[in-house]
Amino acid sequence: MRYLILSDVHSNMDALLAVLQFMRRKRWDKAVCLGDLVGYGANPNQVIDTLRKTRSFTAIRGNHDKVCSGIEEGEMFNRIALEAAMWTRKKLTRFNLQWLRALPQGPVDIDGAFSIAHGTPVDEDAYIFGEIEALNVFRHTSDGLCFFGHSHFPVVFSLSPDSITTILTSGSSFRIRLQEGVRYLINPGSVGQPRDGNPQSSFALFDSKVRVVTIYRVGYSIASAQRRIQRAGLPRPLADRLSIGR
Repeated sequence: MRYLILSDVHSNMDALLAVLQFMRRKRWDKAVCLGDLVGYGANPNQVIDTLRKTRSFTAIRGNHDKVCSGIEEGEMFNRIALEAAMWTRKKLTRFNLQWLRALPQGPVDIDGAFSIAHGTPVDEDAYIFGEIEALNVFRHTSDGLCFFGHSHFPVVFSLSPDSITTILTSGSSFRIRLQEGVRYLINPGSVGQPRDGNPQSSFALFDSKVRVVTIYRVGYSIASAQRRIQRAGLPRPLADRLSIGR
C-alpha cells in the first residue's frame, strides 16, 4: 500500500493544489492528514472540501483545527494565530465546522501499518523538536512507525537497540528505507507553511510493502497565497513568512 502523508496544510489552497498536481504523476492508494488543515491561510473551506473528496482520506485534528472549530478558545495562541483562527471560525461553512469538530484525536492506527499523531502520540499538542522529546515519546509508546506533524519541520527520528538518531531531510526528494528492529518517528513537514527555511511544500509518500518513506519538496505560487491572505484582511506577517519558510 502506498500512502500520501500530509500535514499542516493551514488553509493554503495554492500549496495543496501543487502537491496534489505533483502526485498525479505517482501512484498512491490512500491519503492521511496529520492535523491543522486550517488556520493562518485564506482558504479553509476550499482546503477541507478538496481533501474530503480525496480518495480514501483519513485525518486527525490539530491544535488549529480545535480552535478554529470552537473546541478550544486558543488561550495559548499568540495574537496573530488567534486572529486568524477567529477569522477562520467565522468563514467556515456549517458543514465544514461540524466536520472539523468531529475529527478524531490522535494517535490513530492506519491499517496496522503505522500510526499518526499531530503533536505526539502521547500529547496531541506537544512538540517534538529534538532527540530529548523524541526519546520521551519512544519510552511511552510501542509503535514501530508513527508519522507526526505540528512543528512544520521535516525530520526522521530513529531508535535502535543501541542509539537514537536524527536525520534532517534535504533536497527535493529524500528517501529512507526503514530497517527491521528500528522504531521511527517521522515528520513529513508542512504542506502550507514550512518552517525549516525552505518555502516549498513538504510532504511524504510511504510504501508499506517495501518500507520506504520519501519526503518531497514541491514549489507552488507563494505570491498567489500571499495575495489571498492580504485580500482576506488577515495579518500581514502570515503572508510575509511564506516567502522565507519560517
